[in-house]
Amino acid sequence: MAMLMRAPGECGLWIWDLNDEVEPGLESALRTAARMSALLRDHGLLEPSQVEWLWFVYGGIGIGIGIGIETTLPLMGMFDPADLTQRIERSQPSGHPDAQVGNLSASGRGTWFDAQGEERHEQDLAVLSVDPDEHQLTTDVAVFHDIWGHFDFRGFPHPEIYKRNAPRLAAALGELDALLGTTAVAGDATYFGRAEGHGIEMPDVIDGRGPDLTDRL
Repeated sequence: MAMLMRAPGECGLWIWDLNDEVEPGLESALRTAARMSALLRDHGLLEPSQVEWLWFVYGGIGIGIGIGIETTLPLMGMFDPADLTQRIERSQPSGHPDAQVGNLSASGRGTWFDAQGEERHEQDLAVLSVDPDEHQLTTDVAVFHDIWGHFDFRGFPHPEIYKRNAPRLAAALGELDALLGTTAVAGDATYFGRAEGHGIEMPDVIDGRGPDLTDRL
């Protein structure tokens, strides 16, 4: 299993509401993302190479409306909150002086282990997002590959891959709970799975196999 299949939607999403722990706003969001990305990097799950976001403007009733302008900035393996804050502010669209930064998503390569224990690398094993909304700060971690669950996307069990990878994700999520001072809640279920605790929810099993999800890959 040298190549991984990536689902178009997450198979696990963990969300932290930091309204009572961290002040909202862009600079605070980037400091939080820096701390989280450092932990994920220590576990080999995310070596951030870029951060991207959409700009939005507030409408007349205070609702953010996307203006369809996406910005991507390179990262050199880690967040520098002060530098990145300045770079983001300088990248504001010139025709939209009131534009605000939307949800920031950090992506990059991560490390996984195949059934023989060989170390491999894959883009976007874990994706970190943080919302710098001025009223409430939230952040999440999403995964899109089948190595975190008991079955691959074809429905076949892969116990060696599971035991070499799922505990690493679980350990990182547990440490993020401690780091952020609150326990993550599971995101909504998708066709490809749902978070449960610090892992992926067990699907319905029939004759020793899970569901075949390849029709939507």
